Order: sequence, then C-alpha cells, then structure tokens
Amino acid sequence: MSCLERHSENVELAVSAAYCLQTVTEDNPELLCRLTPSSLQVLESVMMSSQSTMEHLLLRTLAAGCVWNLKSALPSSSQAETLSAVMRILSNSLEVDAGQAILELKEQESRRREEGKEREVQPCSDRPGEETGSREGDGMEDGDEEMGKPNTSADNDISDLFPPKNEEVKQATALLSAQQTSLEIIVNMCCSDDPSDDEWEELSSSDESDMCAESSLSECSGVQVLSPLCLSAEIHAALISLLLPEKVLKKTEFPSSAALDTCMKCPAWKSLVKKMHQVQCRALFCLHNMLSVMEGEALGGVVALQAIAEHLSQLVFSQPEIPKEDEFLEAVTSAVRSLLQIMASRNIPQCMSPQQLIGLCEAAAQCSHTSVRVNAIAILGITGSTLAKQHHTADKLQMIGSFLLQVATKDPSLVGTGEALDALFDVFADGVEAERAARHIKLLPALRTLQPVFKAKMRKEGREKYSPDQLCVLDNVKVNLRRFISYLETLEKKPSP
Repeated sequence: MSCLERHSENVELAVSAAYCLQTVTEDNPELLCRLTPSSLQVLESVMMSSQSTMEHLLLRTLAAGCVWNLKSALPSSSQAETLSAVMRILSNSLEVDAGQAILELKEQESRRREEGKEREVQPCSDRPGEETGSREGDGMEDGDEEMGKPNTSADNDISDLFPPKNEEVKQATALLSAQQTSLEIIVNMCCSDDPSDDEWEELSSSDESDMCAESSLSECSGVQVLSPLCLSAEIHAALISLLLPEKVLKKTEFPSSAALDTCMKCPAWKSLVKKMHQVQCRALFCLHNMLSVMEGEALGGVVALQAIAEHLSQLVFSQPEIPKEDEFLEAVTSAVRSLLQIMASRNIPQCMSPQQLIGLCEAAAQCSHTSVRVNAIAILGITGSTLAKQHHTADKLQMIGSFLLQVATKDPSLVGTGEALDALFDVFADGVEAERAARHIKLLPALRTLQPVFKAKMRKEGREKYSPDQLCVLDNVKVNLRRFISYLETLEKKPSP
C-alpha cells in the first residue's frame, strides 16, 4: 500500500505493487477480513487519479481489479458508487483503439528521434544507449545496416524478455496490458457457474472466489455486504449502460494490420504483436462469458446475436485456413459454442454452415488441449441437435455423426470420448432425419464396438487420471450409452424411414 501511495511520484513502482496486490487479493478471504478502511482509501485515490499516460491507465485498471477482488469488504453505503467507478475505468480502458494508438506512438517516436538528431552535438548526447535504441526503433529505415550487428536478427532477438527502454513502446505495452487486465476482470464478473465452463479454468481459476469471499466476510465484524443478487444486477446494468458488450466485441477483431506491420518491422516493437493477440483472445473469452450469463435481449436481441455470428464467422473462416494457435482456438471455440447455444435455445438462424463448423472442429481436434476438443464436440452437438429437428438434413447429420464417432473412438482423453458420446446421444435422440442418418453411418454397430473399450478404459485409467466429479460424469455417460444402444436396437427393428 505504501508503494501505491507514491503513485504520483513513481508510477512504475506503483504498477508493480498493484500487480502484486491484485494477485494476493484474489480468492483470499483471510486477507479481506483484515483489510482496513485506509487500504481501500488508497485504492480509491489511485482510481481517482487523472494523469493521462498509458501507465496511469494501467495503474487505474489494476487498482480497479483489486477493488473488484475486495468488493465484499466495501461498506454497503458506498459499494454501488465504488463498483460503478470500477466499471467506468474498465470501459475507459477498452475505449482506446490500440491499433491507432500504436501507430501514433510510433510516429511520436520518429518525431522525437528526428528532433534529437537535429539537436545532437555528439553521437550519444542525452541518454546512454539512445543511439542503439534509435537504430532499433527505426529498423524500417536502417534495416540493412542492422543486419550486420549481433543479436538483432529475428532468431536472436530477446528484447521481449526485458522491460522496454523506449518510452513509446513502454506506453503501448501499458495500454495493451490495461486492456488485457480489463477483459480478465470482466471475465470474472461474468463468471458462469455452469460446469460446462470448467474447461477454461486456467484463465479464470479464481472466478468462484467472489462467493466464497462474501460468505467469509459476512462472519467478519463490522462488514456489511450487499446480497449477491443485488450485486449481480448492478454489474449487469453497468455492463449494458457502458456499452461493454460492444466494446468487448470490438476487441475480438484481429489486430490492426497496419499496427502489426509497423511492429514487425521494428525489433524494439515486435513484442507488442504477441500482446495484441493476447488481448484478442481475452476478448473472445470475455464474449464467451457474456453470452453464457446474459440474456439475449440484454445483448441486443436477435439482430445483435446474428451480427455476432457473422462477426465470428468472418473471424474464423475469412482466412485461407483456420488459425491453429492453441490460445486462439480455445478462445474462439468457447465463444462460438456459447453463441450457438443461446441461438439454438431461441431458434434463431445463424450463418455458419455445418461444413464450416466441421472445418473448425477438425482444426480443434488436432489441439493438445482437451478443453479445445470439448468445445469442438459441443459445437457439433448443438448444431446437430438443431438440424435433427429440421427437414432434409440427413446428409448433414451424417457428416456430424461421422466426425463425432471418430472423436469418440480416437480421442486420447476419456473426457473427450465422454463428451463425444453425449453429443451423439443428443444429435440422434429423435427424429426421422436423425434415424435415417444413424442407419447410414452404422451408428449402432459402431457404439456396440466402442462400449466395451470405453468401459475397460474407465476401469484402467479412471481413478488415476480423473477427478471424482469427472468420474461421476463418465459413469453417467456409461449408463446412457447402454440405454442409447437399447434405443437404437429398438429402432433397428422398425422399417427404414
């Protein structure tokens, strides 16, 4: 806290302290019980600071994250006002066009270096290493000369491992970090208790901490808290009034090509490329959570949901081939899964064809992360269940059923196998089209062959590799597999549709 108090004198120190504080306040009820009013006042003073640099924007965002973690310790008389301030900070952070800001900062760097050259009396005048920094920053102009210098090639560049010396790069890094942090805070705000969201626990492992903290703090003397329902309603209203769904959607776009080109040409700026893609992935996760916990009308209704579908379709299918980076695949399949779920529940048509979705799922099936493969399975399960209720869809159901059977047979994880079987149960549960497709892909004999293999794998690997909750789900899948085979055997005795 003492480091934060000095934010006006030493913003770098304050930012480092804020990062630490955000970490230690997460899922830490014991700390919350010992929190003093003066500590909250320090955080509030940081949030109220008015300096306009990107580092101060990052500092305010981190302070907002700390306050969100500590929200249960806020007096009820000021809780609504404080949380409203938190939401405004997140909104202000996401309002900034990072691509345009990077281009402006690069232009600012170029002007500064030109002015420095004009004032220069000696090769190195004001700052140690400025000439070297200048040459790195102007790599586009001096690229040929730089090629002959050690440690400046793409293969040897380790500049991203060190804090940026260039002031403009430092500001751009701070902006992207502020936006990434803002999106992560919103992810936690929109946390769903749906067990199907467990697959991306790495990003939001602390999402459930808020309810635990509230429960603990209610036992601490002198602390008054609002009910979770009231708090949720306030956050929901703030998200809508500050247009945060639209701002999050904007951040899911691919980074500005002009900004990417500029950064790729300058070694000192190259580390920003990775951060821009990280912001995009966090925004996709954020969209996934918003779709999971907010009503369709709150997001803009049918037209808005169809626009999001168009946007995600463009994001995934406009490239010559589907991007295969693990983080992007996990983020985009999570968003597509949530969107298709809400659209299917409301019978809203969407623009992504089964062929396109199978292409996405084929790319996801090659991913080493089980969570990505589970998302892909769920996407096809939702799509297939919708098609099974329509006419003349047997061919499409055959494609989906064949893919799901392949996953159920070949996925290295029992979780993936179980999800694929569950999806098959949903897709082929009922309907003439589903029955016709099931006969064509020989679903019954395939499941008869798979059943003993699945049981044996559960006996061999179950208790060693999987949690009790996962084993409970897998046991249900095993029971449902037996029942589904019986159901298909009954259909087999009927005349073909």
